[in-house]
Amino acid sequence: MEKIIIKGRGAIKGIVEGEALVCPKSIAGWGGIDPATGIIKEPMNVNKGKTIKDKILVMSGSKGSNGWSCYFGAARAAGSAPKGWLFTRIDSSSGVASAVMQIPTIVDFLEDQDPCELISDGDWVKMDGNTGIVEILKK
Repeated sequence: MEKIIIKGRGAIKGIVEGEALVCPKSIAGWGGIDPATGIIKEPMNVNKGKTIKDKILVMSGSKGSNGWSCYFGAARAAGSAPKGWLFTRIDSSSGVASAVMQIPTIVDFLEDQDPCELISDGDWVKMDGNTGIVEILKK
């Protein structure tokens, strides 16, 4: 299996690993997920019907309003949150949601290390929010 290492900026500390779910166009903050189950329910999302639960969620940034912290925070309270987040670029909504959820988060990757382009659904990802290091084991 091919192993790739990339580096971003650690935003929320912690070390986790798990299966990647890549949402290059993000997920709508208000109503994009069912917080009780972690199932993506946004109608036009390429991952509609898949769960964020226990995944390493890989996104370009947030989409929509400040409902992000509300919905993703509710998913954490229900036990259906992702294990960690990788954001190509952090923005205000994803930053607030990361702070609310307190799950390992790495952000602000270099252009040639965009996690949305280098990681595929099902890849095994180990991320270190302390150092910003991401290890990708291609499936």
